[in-house]
Amino acid sequence: MSSEGFTTCLWFDGQAEEAAAHYVSVFKNSRLGRVTHYGEGAPQPAGSVLTVEFAANGQQFVALNGGPEFKFTEAISFQILCADQDEIDYYWNSLTEGGEPGPCGWLKDRFGVSWQVVPAELIDMISDSDPQKAARVTAAFMAMGKFDLAALRKAHAGE
Repeated sequence: MSSEGFTTCLWFDGQAEEAAAHYVSVFKNSRLGRVTHYGEGAPQPAGSVLTVEFAANGQQFVALNGGPEFKFTEAISFQILCADQDEIDYYWNSLTEGGEPGPCGWLKDRFGVSWQVVPAELIDMISDSDPQKAARVTAAFMAMGKFDLAALRKAHAGE
């Protein structure tokens, strides 16, 4: 792992290897890294996986098997800006498998990690200098689970 930037640590309860492998399979520019194990006298069984380093879409992560004490919440999420509907569909389908869809492009994956699958152009649409366009897009996306880019574009255009 690089000493530049920062690394996000994700706390799991025995699922670190499975989660790291899943994220590496979903995102481009990804790889598995070093795996460490608990030693004797540790809070988990000796030899069990402690951490798994991985990169997902170029971002550095460490998956930690810390135990059941902490759970993920929606207070932290990862936003995936998508170029088109195919990307939205790919990430939404890949990450909701075994997880649960939410409103407005949010979802929880099968490990409980929250994601926002968002069309990149949505930011421009909701910050449009025409408040009516922005309001129409906001009303449209507030009614969606997975984003429908064509419907957002129509709302922006007033169609």
